[in-house]
Amino acid sequence: MGELVAGWREAGVCEGMALMVHASLSALGRVDGGAATVVASLREAVGPAGTVAVPAFTWEVADPDPEHVGAADAAVAARRAAVPLFHPGLPVTRALGAVPEALRSLPDSLRSGHPQASVAAVGARAAEVTAGQSLGFALGRTSPFGRLHDLGAHILLIGVGHNRNSFLHYVESLVPRPRLRVRRFPMELAGERVWIETPDVGNDNDTHFPVVGPDFERHAGIRPSRVGGAVCRLLPVPALVDFAVPRLQELLDTDAAR
Repeated sequence: MGELVAGWREAGVCEGMALMVHASLSALGRVDGGAATVVASLREAVGPAGTVAVPAFTWEVADPDPEHVGAADAAVAARRAAVPLFHPGLPVTRALGAVPEALRSLPDSLRSGHPQASVAAVGARAAEVTAGQSLGFALGRTSPFGRLHDLGAHILLIGVGHNRNSFLHYVESLVPRPRLRVRRFPMELAGERVWIETPDVGNDNDTHFPVVGPDFERHAGIRPSRVGGAVCRLLPVPALVDFAVPRLQELLDTDAAR
């Protein structure tokens, strides 16, 4: 584990830092203890005054038939009934990798309550980061991402690109003319299972985030490091947001003018 801690230090991680981590365990190469060791090393790197957060998204808590309108037939009703309700112990969607689930499953981990877009965190500011999350614009100002921004947090990309940088969804929630979509998920209210629809920013689908992120890196002089086999980048959240809001809007406006 010591080699990982030294690697995070070389990447720029300091004691007391708040981190939002996006990671590919396989990119690191062989790690004794796997994802649990990666999480433990990150916690050691930020120390007792630091905080480590991860996206703990649960994409399966969603309408399996979003295009169906009107009363559901038996088949649609059965598929919708099979969608799980969100609860703090629900595993993170596997596509996000092993590191978020390893952190979420720690005994002292805390998790925000959005059915599809929760965040899990451990450390000194975990309760503050995960305290409350709006159902609409789930990665916006009133979310853990907004609180991490206000804490002056950093993003640590471990072997992944900006298409995995969830903070760019936070950026899009701040632009004047974002792409929009509707989230739909089940919740239990007053003992009754109901379906909720909320607005949110749209999916990027590898369109603009892979442009905005590297543009910021060049602008800010971000220098990647290597930990194991993974290329890593440490990005200051406030500076990224200040740069990325107008840059993303520029790209979106270019799309609209075509």
